[in-house]
Amino acid sequence: MSFTFYTFLIIVALLLTVFVWSLRSTNKQTVPFSSSGVLHDFQASHVMHLPQIRRALAPTDYEFVSKKISPKALRQMRRERRQVALTYLSALRAEFDRLMRTARVMAALSPEVTTGQEMQRIFLTVSFLWRYRATRLILRAGFAPLPQLSDLSNVLSSFSVRLEEAMREMGERAAVVADVVSSPDRRRIHPV
Repeated sequence: MSFTFYTFLIIVALLLTVFVWSLRSTNKQTVPFSSSGVLHDFQASHVMHLPQIRRALAPTDYEFVSKKISPKALRQMRRERRQVALTYLSALRAEFDRLMRTARVMAALSPEVTTGQEMQRIFLTVSFLWRYRATRLILRAGFAPLPQLSDLSNVLSSFSVRLEEAMREMGERAAVVADVVSSPDRRRIHPV
């Protein structure tokens, strides 16, 4: 066997190891400070915190601060800001998990869920998790993935809006059914 073949096998093994590592459970990762109220209102709107995260990771901010403080303090600041961004990312994941639980409950309650809708939900889950893991790896590597953070936030926002719309439609249908069932003239009600 040739050296090239062994090199190829080693690269494939390393890539598979990184892939399996990236798929491991993140249940251990929680949103710190939630009990103290710092991020308590996060579930209401993660979009509120995105501008601060973007500003904290902006290269222009690092350039400005690097002129004012020592290199050691700058490294500490970068570490702390990366940790804040990782906390934000974990909060995005928690919000996504909460929305997915809500979507599963709605799917169980809705008689009109099709296979296509279930496939969309699976695709959304895989897409979000892939982007989440990639963004997390980029942050851990020391880079500032501002476009990726914005993208994840936008995916979550659009999913939240679609879910809210679906909940509104289900509520309207339930109100119509309740109105028909509670009408005084029940002789015209035919069970389907």
